[in-house]
Amino acid sequence: MVKMKKLVKYGYILFTISTLTILYCLIFNPAAWIVYSVAILFIPLLILSFGLTTMATPKKDEEEDRVQEPFIGY
Repeated sequence: MVKMKKLVKYGYILFTISTLTILYCLIFNPAAWIVYSVAILFIPLLILSFGLTTMATPKKDEEEDRVQEPFIGY
């Protein structure tokens, strides 16, 4: 269960970092290469971190099963 909590924590950290960088590009209008690099790196990272947090948080009825097998095929 400790690994699952670490995954959720890292997922939220990546989610906030990518959200902040996307908002930075939207608000402050940096150079074009910065916007392109944010679009290439942080938009997919935003989607992947959101998926990581949703997969790592177990449902109430699955909490006991996830201790022994964290990720089974979904």
